[in-house]
Amino acid sequence: MNSFPIQPKYSKTQLLINDLKLSSSGEIEMFYSPHNEYINPSAKVMLVGITPGWQQMEIAYRTAIQALKEHHSYEQACKKAKMGARMAGSMRTNLIQMLQEIGLHDYLTVSHVQRLFEADCTLLHTTSLIRYPVLVNKQNYNGHQPSISKNPFLYEAVLESFLPELEQLKHPLIIPLGKSVEAVLHQLLDEHRIDGGKILWGFPHPSGANGSRVKQFLHNKAGMQKNLREWRD
Repeated sequence: MNSFPIQPKYSKTQLLINDLKLSSSGEIEMFYSPHNEYINPSAKVMLVGITPGWQQMEIAYRTAIQALKEHHSYEQACKKAKMGARMAGSMRTNLIQMLQEIGLHDYLTVSHVQRLFEADCTLLHTTSLIRYPVLVNKQNYNGHQPSISKNPFLYEAVLESFLPELEQLKHPLIIPLGKSVEAVLHQLLDEHRIDGGKILWGFPHPSGANGSRVKQFLHNKAGMQKNLREWRD
């Protein structure tokens, strides 16, 4: 990353290169990104997405490169990249709104869910089932085509990255973002790789491209609120 010049934005042709490619299987490619290297072991809540998208990857590189040029350590650069890239864009706005509506701020005893995304707050850890960005035919992987559970390359990536990461946190509240993440967690439960603990089922993926997001949220809202109240009490 030190070899990259500081730029206001990086292109796919700059970052989706063989030097940054970790592995591939057919049309599926996995690239390195620095932001999921930082893990917050003291977090009380763990938000779990599918895989970082291109926008997150670009922001993470931009932030980390800037930090390295300012002579921060690699660990500090990764932390700054995490703060800048996690659930970036409209997805973060949607996410905060829904988490506020179900009362996560009350569960954590904070004034507003927005507080969780501030740099000095240690209550939140955001991550992905697959730590590094996955692209299919150079496009963001949507979690469906192919299915994570049915694709050995993708499922092995989950086992190698998500499970060791989860072990570093002390029994957090896990909020899977969307049905694709839930399906994988159910499989991990069935295989006795994780325990049920506190998993908040029914939360939609916050992407603006998720057309059923509002409908799914309204349908499951009361149940999620009930679970949070019971866990808090």
